[in-house]
Parts: sequence; C-alpha cells; structure tokens
Amino acid sequence: MDINRPPGPRGRWLTGNIRAYEADRIGFLRRCHDEYGDVFSFDDRTVCVSDPVLAHDVLTRTDGDFLTELAPFDSQPELDRAATAAKAWAPARRAAWTGLNRQAAAATDARTAELLDQVLDATAGRDVEVLAVMRTFAARTIADHCFGVDADSVPQALAATVDTTAPFETASYTPPAWFPLPRRRRFLRAHRQFSDTLTRIVTRRRAAGDRGQPTDLLDVLLAADPALPDRTVLSTLRTVLIGGYGVPAAALASIVRELARRPGLVDELRADTAGTLAGAVVDEVLRLHPPAWLMTRTARRATTVGPWSVRPGDEVLLNAYLIHRDPRWWPRPDEFDPGRWLAGRPAPAAAYLPFGAGPRVCLGTMLTRRQLTVVTTRLARRFTITSPNAGSAEPAFTGRLAPVGLLARFDP
Repeated sequence: MDINRPPGPRGRWLTGNIRAYEADRIGFLRRCHDEYGDVFSFDDRTVCVSDPVLAHDVLTRTDGDFLTELAPFDSQPELDRAATAAKAWAPARRAAWTGLNRQAAAATDARTAELLDQVLDATAGRDVEVLAVMRTFAARTIADHCFGVDADSVPQALAATVDTTAPFETASYTPPAWFPLPRRRRFLRAHRQFSDTLTRIVTRRRAAGDRGQPTDLLDVLLAADPALPDRTVLSTLRTVLIGGYGVPAAALASIVRELARRPGLVDELRADTAGTLAGAVVDEVLRLHPPAWLMTRTARRATTVGPWSVRPGDEVLLNAYLIHRDPRWWPRPDEFDPGRWLAGRPAPAAAYLPFGAGPRVCLGTMLTRRQLTVVTTRLARRFTITSPNAGSAEPAFTGRLAPVGLLARFDP
C-alpha cells in the first residue's frame, strides 16, 4: 500500500511534539487542528482525527481493521493476540447485555439513589473534593451492580487498579516493558490483587450453583448459554467495572460543577417530575465535558483513515472533545444549553460520541446514562450544593476529563 500520511507539526529533535503536548494538551490539539485540519500526524506512528464521519468510521471498523487501545506494555508484536481476544469478546458481550440493557438499568434506580445518599450524607457539613467523592460512589455502584451482596471487597481493589493504571494512560511516552519502573511494579501488584478478588467471588458463586432468577451481572454471566469460561467472565467483569468507575465519576464531577453554578437550573430540575430535563442536562454535560475526551484505536493491519494511510501498530486518536465543540455541527458549541436536547436532534449523530460507537461502543452506555440521570435528579431534589470554586475549577485533559480540585458541600 502506498504510504500517504497526513501533515503535522515537526516538533523538536528527539522529543518530537511531546513537550508541547504535555504543556497544554487541548491547546496543542486545537492549534494543530486549526493549522492542519481535521486529520494530522502527531508523530510518525500517531494520527489525530477530529472529523466526526472519519471518527465514526474508525469506531465502526473496530475489531476488524482496528483494535481498542492495548493494555499497558502491549506493543506491535501483540496485535494478533489482541485481535484474538477481541474475537472472543463478542459472545461475552452478548451475554452481558441482559444485565446491562435498558430494563436492567431501570431496575437500579432505587439502589443508585440509596448509595448516593449514603456517600453524600457521610460528607455532610464540610467541603469535599468532588471527584474523589464521586469515585467512591461510582466504585460502590458498579461493584453492587456486578456482584450484589458479594461486592464489599471490590470497590477498594477496583480503585487501586485504576489508580495504578492512570500514569500509563496519561503518559505521552511509555518505556519498553523490560524497563524497571516502580509504577510498573505497583500496577502489576494492584492488578494481581484485583484479579484475585474477582476470581474468589466468581469461583465461590460458580460452586454455589444456580441461584434462580439473576440478581446481578455475575449471575447473568454464569447463566449464559452456551456457558462462558471463567476467564471470559472475569475479563468481562473487569471491563464493566473499570468502565463503570472512571467515566461516571468524571461525568458526575462535571454535573456537580454545572449545578453549583446554576441555582436556577436546580430549581427547574426539582420541578421536573418526568426527569426529561435531567436527561438533557446529562446529555449536555457529556457533550461539553466528555470523560472519554480522547479515544484510541490501534491499526491491526495496513488500512486507511479517509485518504490517509496507517500501518499495523499505528495509533489513531479520536478527539471527541473537539468534535463536540465544533461550530460546524453544534450551534453555540461552547455554551451550556440543555435545551438543545429538548428541541429535537441537536447535531448529526456521528458528531456525538461520549460512549464511542460501533462494535465496541461502551457496553454500559444505558446503565451509565440512567444512573447519571437518576443522580442528577437526586442531587437537585435532596441536596443543596454550594461550591467555593465551581467557577475556577477547570477540566483536566489527562485520563478522564473532569474538573480539577472542585470542592463542594452537599447539605441534605
């Protein structure tokens, strides 16, 4: 295949564009977008995409021409193994759907509100760091959904493994796997503890036999026909737990920031008995502040992104943040306006990607949106939210997009 690479900034000798990107990630990407267009080369192996149609095309071709972002330490020789794992994921995804679909999500409403009350009541009377509190809530909520009465040991192990993964997700450069970094040892230790925790629960539940009507996601997976091997059950649970932790926590921190800045909106939410406005608030927060603001796909084979060539192992970065704020698709793109969602379709479907798209669209999309909507309503109706820095707590463009250092007080 002829190599036809998009243009891009040359960067510095040896370090390329890493220093400029690390200094101001979204600013660097904006400047490159303005200069080079919707597709540009970050370096020799990385292409950045801010065109919604091309981004949607790449997401649609995931598990074929592209793979989801590889685990820490994976590299080009591991592409075949990653492709095999992607193929094995399909039956697990179908089985898990029963425990994550619209009906299953709706069944979580009361428990979601109960857990939110428990977490926020424990903070009463003081300002707290919102993202940390929402991580606690999200860990408990997704663990409860996956394991029910067996969930107690999971939130702490989940938080530890995500915390030790974060440095690899946010780093522009990762040394080779053989390089003895302390953060790598911490990651491997936390990963083993997390896997051991999940394995003990799955083994115990499998040995207990049929429990009748499924009460949590693990029950659903163990009841799958044909039966799923334990390794597939475990990998599915890990995927759901990690996705159901980081994205909801980040989104909720942004929701709290918007509510703290808009008392009038809180009054409207209190009067919104149907929950329609709460859903629009969630959609608008996910547009303006998408937690998965930059999604990664790895080329499995030589292929193209529009007219441009990519090679096996090349990374394609899909910039949902810039797509969501592009005036070509969104009127008044930088304005927070839930009303745009109440008036009908606000933009082309391809230009809204808070959960991705295609065969690897987030498995927990319906559950997460439902929980975010329930929490938004609950926050407005049961709590008075005050914040000393909602106007100045800016989003961090590392890992999951969320306001940095946001403080708030939740008074029942």
